[in-house]
Amino acid sequence: METKTRLNEVEVKELEIRFEGEEPEAVIRWAFDRFHPRIALASSLQAEEMVILDMAWKINPAVRVFTLDTGRLHEDTYSVMEQIREKYGIAVESYFPEREAVEALEREKGFYSFRQSVEERKFCCGVRKVEPLGRALNGLDAWITGLRREQAVTRTAIGKVEIDASHRGIIKVNPLVDWSEKQVWDYIRTRDVPYNALHDLGFPSIGCAPCTRAIKPGEDIRAGRWWWETPEGKECGLHVPSVQTSRSTS
Repeated sequence: METKTRLNEVEVKELEIRFEGEEPEAVIRWAFDRFHPRIALASSLQAEEMVILDMAWKINPAVRVFTLDTGRLHEDTYSVMEQIREKYGIAVESYFPEREAVEALEREKGFYSFRQSVEERKFCCGVRKVEPLGRALNGLDAWITGLRREQAVTRTAIGKVEIDASHRGIIKVNPLVDWSEKQVWDYIRTRDVPYNALHDLGFPSIGCAPCTRAIKPGEDIRAGRWWWETPEGKECGLHVPSVQTSRSTS
C-alpha cells in the first residue's frame, strides 16, 4: 500500500494541536515514520540543526543531511561537516550554485553587490542558496529545518508542520520552533554535540562569511546577519511564508 505523503491544511492544523507541548523528538519520529526515506534535514551547520541531527540520528541513523555550499562559507562551517562525519558517520551532502550563474553574478555585479540594496542581496541569495535548495528538495516529500520562532520577527508564526507552497507543496517540519536559545545550548552541552566554533566567538547566527558578523552585547540574535538591513526583511528566500497553521493571523 502506498504511503500517503501529502497533507492538506486541515491535517496540518490537527498536527499542530497534536504536537503542541510535545518534545522535538516526537515530531521527528512522526516525520520519519511518515516520510522516510524521502525526507532530509537541511543544515547550515548551526547549533539548532546540530541538535536536530543528534536527535534524528538516535531515532534513525540513516538520516540524510544536506547543506547549501554557497562558495563563501566560513572555514569553521566546513570543520563542522567533518565532525559530523567522524561522530555520526554521516556524509553531509553539499549542494552548490550553478557555475555559470555565479560567474555571471561576479563578472557583472562584482563581489559585494549584495550590500548595495535588499534587491541585490536577494538576487545573490537566489543564485547561491534558493536555486540549489530547489535541487536539493527534488525527490523529497518533506524536509526538516532548525527554525525557531524567537529567532526573528519574520518567524514568529512558524508551525511545527507546514505545507511548503514554494516547493511543490511538500511538507516542512520545524521541530524546534518553540525552543529557546537556552534549551538549544543546554542540549548541546549535556550531550556533547559538535557545534560551529563561531558560536563561541559571538556568532549566534551563521551564514556566508561576508554576510555574517559577531553581535554586540544586547543586540538581537539576528543582528549579525545582513546587519546593513532592517530586521523585517532579513530572510534569504529559503524560508518564505508557507501555508500557515492555526497560529496564523489574518
